[in-house]
Amino acid sequence: MHKKSVDILNWFLFKSYLILGNRVRFINQHVIPTDRPVIFVSNHQSMYDIPPLIYFLRKNHAKFISKIELTKGIPSISFNLKYGGAANINRKDTKQALAEISKLAQNMNQKNWSCIIFPEGTRTKTGKMKPFGIGGLATLFNEVPNALIVPIAISGSFNVVKYGSFPLNTFLKMTWEVLKPIEPKDKTVEALIQELEKEIKAHVVESKY
Repeated sequence: MHKKSVDILNWFLFKSYLILGNRVRFINQHVIPTDRPVIFVSNHQSMYDIPPLIYFLRKNHAKFISKIELTKGIPSISFNLKYGGAANINRKDTKQALAEISKLAQNMNQKNWSCIIFPEGTRTKTGKMKPFGIGGLATLFNEVPNALIVPIAISGSFNVVKYGSFPLNTFLKMTWEVLKPIEPKDKTVEALIQELEKEIKAHVVESKY
């Protein structure tokens, strides 16, 4: 019931974008397996990135790696992050953050869980990608070596909050594009991160703020 309620909630959340005349396109031309762990790696433009990811990737039931502040004060979302298996990290405490990610990695190995990580570390305000951090990705790649890695490029969602949290911007085109999955076999962590950053950046459509 928890899983179903999360899926339904996020369907309503991303459908609410349409009220403002905003267009949502989720492009996935690849078959993503559900019988092995999957690490979804995405750029991060705004909080509006998240509902389409949850809904359209619902078959994989991916857990988020999110900042610990989000586990309080947000109705339903905080509850799901706190009790749904997410890795809730304190960005000021590297030891705690890596321990949380390591705990998630163990569950991925044992339960075939998947996860979503935003390796830029924080949202961009301009749509221009920031360099990928290494720590979280390296922990996942090293501790879940059999995971399939799936990059996702998000474009346009940063413009929703052009004027701040209110008023929200209108009549935007937003795109979530699932890119070709990557098998990590025989690749170094550094090579994987460079490949992911280059591939996602090549598909992010940058526009003027």
